Amino acid sequence: MNQREINRAVARATGEDLSEISRRGFSIADPAVIGFDPEPTEFDEAIDWDELDGERGVSVLPLRRSERLAA
Repeated sequence: MNQREINRAVARATGEDLSEISRRGFSIADPAVIGFDPEPTEFDEAIDWDELDGERGVSVLPLRRSERLAA
């Protein structure tokens, strides 16, 4: 599969414009290469945002008011 075919397949699967897919630079990862990461990060582990929000005690739901509507 060449780069053009990859871009077309990703564009079809995501519904994005082909030019946007080309700009982002998708590629096929080789499953034989363990730990393949075309964009290595400086972080050693991923952040679980749900867990972090739970520790902060911050609600992800909007605040609700218990007001009666005037009839």
